[in-house]
Amino acid sequence: MTPPPPSRPAVAAPQGCTNLKLRQLSRAVTRHYDAYVAPLGLKNTQYSLLSHVVRLGPIRPGDLARHMRLDASTLTRNLQPLLVQGWVALGPGDDARSRLVEATESGQAKRAEAQRAWKQAQLALNARLGPAQVVALHALIDDCLARLDDAEEDDSDA
Repeated sequence: MTPPPPSRPAVAAPQGCTNLKLRQLSRAVTRHYDAYVAPLGLKNTQYSLLSHVVRLGPIRPGDLARHMRLDASTLTRNLQPLLVQGWVALGPGDDARSRLVEATESGQAKRAEAQRAWKQAQLALNARLGPAQVVALHALIDDCLARLDDAEEDDSDA
């Protein structure tokens, strides 16, 4: 007589609202990073935007918004404080209707200063959560984003 095959552990059904859970996690992580960059006069979102502009600029606002997965209106609103501080500038684009976003010298210096604080925030988060957990979280997020992107492409093809 052969023994029965090993049973698989039951997978629990998701409980609660995924959007709520993600927003709670996002707010907690944002508070963590903000605590490190706030002394430099930046918010988490401003550091991220400034970093993208430094790396990708000069870049058209629409391309920057797509790259950062932001709505154009959100990008415009988030650019305003960086423009006021003189960390980014809007210059002419390829034609009279287009513009390019570019980091200024002071913006590049601010980004370099903030990058050191950001690294400290990341190391502290890694220590708090554990490196294996952070790696697993990144993989899960990347997989979920890819699946959601695929679903959006399927919806737009229909």
